[in-house]
Amino acid sequence: MKFGIEAASIYVPQIYLSIKDLAEKRNIEPEKLELGLGLKKMAVLDVHEDTATIAANALLQLFKDYNLNPSEIGRIYLGTESALDGAKPTATYAVQLVENVIADQFGERAFKHTDVVDMTFACVGGVDALHNCLDFVRANPTQKAIVIAADYAKYGLESTGEYTQGAGAVAMLVSNNPSLVELDNVWGIGMESVFDFFKPHQTTNNKEILSALGTTKSEIELFSDEPVFEGQYSNECYKDRVREAYFDLKEKKNEQGKLYDNWKYIAFHLPYAFQGKRMFSDVFSLENGEENTSENLKAISKSDAYKTLVKEKIEPTQRASSEIGNMYTASIFTAFLSALQVSNDNNEELEGQTIGFIAYGSGSKSKVFEGKIGSGWKNVIEKINLFENLNNRKPITFEQYQDLHNKNLNESIDKSKGFALERIESENPNLKGARYYTYQG
Repeated sequence: MKFGIEAASIYVPQIYLSIKDLAEKRNIEPEKLELGLGLKKMAVLDVHEDTATIAANALLQLFKDYNLNPSEIGRIYLGTESALDGAKPTATYAVQLVENVIADQFGERAFKHTDVVDMTFACVGGVDALHNCLDFVRANPTQKAIVIAADYAKYGLESTGEYTQGAGAVAMLVSNNPSLVELDNVWGIGMESVFDFFKPHQTTNNKEILSALGTTKSEIELFSDEPVFEGQYSNECYKDRVREAYFDLKEKKNEQGKLYDNWKYIAFHLPYAFQGKRMFSDVFSLENGEENTSENLKAISKSDAYKTLVKEKIEPTQRASSEIGNMYTASIFTAFLSALQVSNDNNEELEGQTIGFIAYGSGSKSKVFEGKIGSGWKNVIEKINLFENLNNRKPITFEQYQDLHNKNLNESIDKSKGFALERIESENPNLKGARYYTYQG
């Protein structure tokens, strides 16, 4: 029996900031970001959006596009590093939002027998959720599961990560009918505990802050969705873990040739669009019997052989990332959908072709695995219509972007339909911090 992804949907915020506008305001040459990193646009969460709304929008679209029945879904797992709460899973918010919309069709609490949870390991959390749900449907082949990868990447204003921000969500139906992609049950793993990028809980004993909060505590704990990170070190960790996972997979599959030769496309986790092609020269050098010294890697990246590999296997996966930015857990799946959209637009047939997936999450872990394109891939990608939907978004000004970043806006910029955060409870002590949402269909 085959297992994998039967269907997929994607949601990207309907507003974006031009990278050129950001670069000019930050006194950066636009070409450095556009041509150097492959960045063109940055998806931005609107006032009414958060991790729950973007996850719910992707989930609801999956139900609408494929006429799903909640009774068939055994679990809905959310991979995210943008959780809304330290205890209550963000997945419960997203599932409840969709549950309310489909109540007229399926009755109240349609997901009351569905297992729901968040999975967090930086940007690889969505792949972890997929891995877990694949095991579930293999053990329970009459049931299906849904994986959602939903995140927003937020960095400090004027920081070195600011121009890599982005947001979005991908929802995937996992089953024994993998009409989109059948996934192999052999996975390469590379893991080491490091501090390349993390979001620590920190404390303050600032008396003015404590007084303003009206607390008698001597210190309070603080949390920020802006990470502590070291970009160059994180790149090295990315390369190290990917190398370990790639050759672990190759050994487990007893592959004698170059593993990537079997792959039509290589879908990477993309913190920025050109990350994959910049990092993979390390594996390429070793597969071709070269030492992976910095001098060799520079020469290899400029070689005709490597340029051909990038053009054929990697470039199509980058295109959506250039238009969205870093989606954290969702970026690897968006890279996959990007490549499929390119092939569909070029009237290519992919059924039976093998895709290589290279995932990475800071902290750090890589998972490398393979999938074989199924017979229904065109039907899925035509429903998604990725590039046309990205072209229909609205640009915002740099001033609007900064106001959104600093939470200085009260009114949403875009009035599109969908889920919206209505309010956060601030008065009732038993519900303080509870989040309430609305839906406009």
